[in-house]
Amino acid sequence: MAKKKSSRKNREVLVVASKVKGYIKTKKMNTSADSIAALSNKIYCMIDEAATRSKANGRKTVKAQDV
Repeated sequence: MAKKKSSRKNREVLVVASKVKGYIKTKKMNTSADSIAALSNKIYCMIDEAATRSKANGRKTVKAQDV
């Protein structure tokens, strides 16, 4: 199993909070304080998996098919 990085709290947020909150508002829902960080962490995981798949296919470029 892959080793988890301990610097998870120091990561830069990859989502635009106002856009996420706006989208959630269109669903007539509220956004919790920790949801933006959780979404960002999920995106980091998705990117890591896509990069791994790209490397496994002998490429240095992450493509849509890797996501």
